[in-house]
Amino acid sequence: MLELRGLLGFVLFILCVWAIFQIIKSRAEDLHKAIWIGVIVFLPLLGLIVWWFFGPKPEN
Repeated sequence: MLELRGLLGFVLFILCVWAIFQIIKSRAEDLHKAIWIGVIVFLPLLGLIVWWFFGPKPEN
């Protein structure tokens, strides 16, 4: 069971890093980027879910 939690924690970490890079690449203002990054850092799972639906989209 410990290995599964460790694997899920690692996957969550990778998703957070990916989301932060997507936020940095977005067209949002710097203040909004900082707020979104703070939300993801301090509330990883909830922050990712909220960002996925409402966060800034990356530039193509």
